[in-house]
Amino acid sequence: MLEGIRTAPIVAGAYTDNRGGICPMLAAHRHGGRTSFISFARAWDAFARARRVRRATRRELRTLEHLLEASLAAGPETDLAAAIAEHRAALDRRAADAPPEIVARRLRPGRVRLLRAAQPEADARTPSLRRANVSSSSRP
Repeated sequence: MLEGIRTAPIVAGAYTDNRGGICPMLAAHRHGGRTSFISFARAWDAFARARRVRRATRRELRTLEHLLEASLAAGPETDLAAAIAEHRAALDRRAADAPPEIVARRLRPGRVRLLRAAQPEADARTPSLRRANVSSSSRP
C-alpha cells in the first residue's frame, strides 16, 4: 500500500474516480497486495470525512503514510528493506511463471459450415441440432 499511495493519485469517498484516482486499497492491490478489507475502506472514508468522491489531501496522505510506516516498524524485528526485496522477488517470480496469453477468435459462419460438412456422420445422428445450428449461423 505504501508504494501504491506514493505513486498513484489517491481518492476518498469511492473506489475510483473517472479521472485516474483510486482508493488506497486498490492502490495496494495494483502493487501486489491481495487483501480486501471493507473495514479499512470505511475507516479511510470516515477519516477523510468524504461525502462524495474527491482527491485525498496531502495531509490525509501524509497521515496514512506515517501510520503505515509505524505499523510496519512496530512489528517484531521488521526489516522494511528485506520485506520490499522479498515482495519484488515474488512479483518477478509471478511474472516469470505467468502462462502465455490465450488468443481466441470466433469462427465465421462459412467456416463453421465447412467444419460440419467434414463430419457428416455426426450430423446424421443429430438432425435437430444440425437444423438449429444452420439457422443460427445464417444470421449476420
